[in-house]
Amino acid sequence: MSWKRWLVPLSAVPVILLLGFGLTRNPREIRPTLLGRPAPDFTLASLDGDTVSLASFRGQVVLLNFWASWCTACIAEHGVLVEAEQTYGPAGLRIVGVVYDDSRENARRWMALRGGNWVNLMDPGSRTAIEYGLTGVPETVFIARDGRVAHKQIGPVTRELVAEWVPRLLAEPAP
Repeated sequence: MSWKRWLVPLSAVPVILLLGFGLTRNPREIRPTLLGRPAPDFTLASLDGDTVSLASFRGQVVLLNFWASWCTACIAEHGVLVEAEQTYGPAGLRIVGVVYDDSRENARRWMALRGGNWVNLMDPGSRTAIEYGLTGVPETVFIARDGRVAHKQIGPVTRELVAEWVPRLLAEPAP
């Protein structure tokens, strides 16, 4: 009879261990499956109605930024993207925004208010976001000149992150 009183506490041990392991993991450190692989191509309509494909940026370094006007973390990140465009745009950096789960009108107002001269694309049905494994906004994918995914940032990009990755990717030869 005394062994039965240990049955419930012992059966909880695997659950506690699994929970403890999960709580020690940082979700920003999860290695995206796209790293080192070709970035999935897409063709989407811009805020102005033009058709733009990722393939048209081949040979350039691309920051593919998923964002939304309702995203509070996107506000802080936006200034970093504006600075990146001004600093590295002349050297070949292209920023491409993908508007996630938002309206064209909201996105236009957002860009008019906060600035930035990069193309922003509508993603109907979030198909592109799904192909890139989006877990939420903002997320940014750093794409090398040869079209491969070099880095994926879950959460807002920072000046330090841009300074770490963009010069390195710009220094790589064009394919």
